[in-house]
Amino acid sequence: MSWKETAEPVLTRMPTVARPEGHVPFKRKLLWTAGILVMYFFLTNVTLYGLQTGGTDFYGQFRSILAGASGSILQLGIGPIVTASIVLQLLGGADLLGLDTENDPRDQVLYQGLQKLLVVVMCILTGAPMVFASPILSADPVVAESLGIGLRGVEAILFAQILVGGILILFMDEIVSKWGVGSGVGLFIIAGVSQRLVSGLFGWQGLTGNSGFVSSWIGIITGSAELPGSPLTTEGLSAIFLGQGMVLAMITTVLIFVVVVYAESVRIEIPLSHARVKGARGKFPVKLIYASVLPMILVRALQANLQFLGQILHSQWSGMPAWLGEYDTQTGQVVEGIFWYLKPIQSPDQWMWFVGATVTADWWQVLLRIGIDLTFMIVGGAIFAIFWVETTGMGPEATAQQIQNSGMQIPGFRQNPQVIEKVMERYIPQVTVIGGALVGLLAVMANMLGTIGQVSGTGLLLTVSITYKLYEEIAEEQLMEMHPMMRQMFGSE
Repeated sequence: MSWKETAEPVLTRMPTVARPEGHVPFKRKLLWTAGILVMYFFLTNVTLYGLQTGGTDFYGQFRSILAGASGSILQLGIGPIVTASIVLQLLGGADLLGLDTENDPRDQVLYQGLQKLLVVVMCILTGAPMVFASPILSADPVVAESLGIGLRGVEAILFAQILVGGILILFMDEIVSKWGVGSGVGLFIIAGVSQRLVSGLFGWQGLTGNSGFVSSWIGIITGSAELPGSPLTTEGLSAIFLGQGMVLAMITTVLIFVVVVYAESVRIEIPLSHARVKGARGKFPVKLIYASVLPMILVRALQANLQFLGQILHSQWSGMPAWLGEYDTQTGQVVEGIFWYLKPIQSPDQWMWFVGATVTADWWQVLLRIGIDLTFMIVGGAIFAIFWVETTGMGPEATAQQIQNSGMQIPGFRQNPQVIEKVMERYIPQVTVIGGALVGLLAVMANMLGTIGQVSGTGLLLTVSITYKLYEEIAEEQLMEMHPMMRQMFGSE
């Protein structure tokens, strides 16, 4: 008996959001999307009952890509969904699942059920250590005393809440994917990053406080916020570019926007013609960022899980060797050891020792850490891009079959899937690797230079790319709404 026959009774009974039976009007899709977005913001402001205040956000450095909010019912964010996707991609890449998600409806149902089951498992495996085995989420003794259930009882309540939050965000993502525009994962990333960008631009905490870019410069120009020295001195230039002036962060943010939009428009267009309709021509675009930037979520999530593993080992292993990792007693962040080298660079202060930044490590240690981060992101970006293309039906074989089924062919070549596949193999694998490596390099560079609102480079890349694709999808939806016949051509009905 195969694993599919054994697991089928469970996987086919997993709760799911029903697909719409017919065409969903564009306005209704927007309403569903807006409703889920409002619900997301509402849940990020629902504080966990029984949580002791004053804790730090362990996922702070990864929060822009994992969404959610620290101390809220969405504490886990999209982390379990992303981790489950990593596991499925690895299993699918090694061909261990034996599922034909392209042509077999039964296998499609099993795959979706398996994905949901893995997300629930990841919610448990991620949430339980946060509550029971680490100081990330601490139970409030006052609540324990008032309820008379002890700290363990309050911890159980905390765990139940974040488990519910993890399952809620799973179904919110599914609702957006089936009834809304785009994907829920992308929508939540855009929401979180955009909120931090707006705060970084226009945040106001007084002219002399830690305000946004605009208010900081108002304070500098009016003299309400004094620079530590003359603008021509090292201290003054450091404050203008790296400190309260945030000039370098603004330049990096704008540059990332420009580079991603430009990269999205760079493509190789393979000409197509219809085999039966004379004069009907088209093009198949192979973009430079062919696999999109979504595989970057998987790479950063893998780094986040490694850092979480270090936290768990530190809290549970009293004799943890210093070479493995040393942690600051106040902030709880790793400051030395292997886990420090595996921690991604997040700001200029962590490596610019030559301009007076507060870097305590030696220069060679900083360079080694940068090298590891670059290698991890570039190689990991290329590998996960390949997995992403193969598991989402974007590979040469699947693409050739799609072109064949649409009745199109490449001029000058026989109308044969194998022939089309050979043509696609000239471009897709190479572009996939180059695009994945390029996105990894951009993410590290953006992190090192800093961005407005302290958004991570990966988060900014994801936001710009997802927003661009969302714009394209909205334009396509509007076109199909205006010309209903196109929905039949593209199989949307």
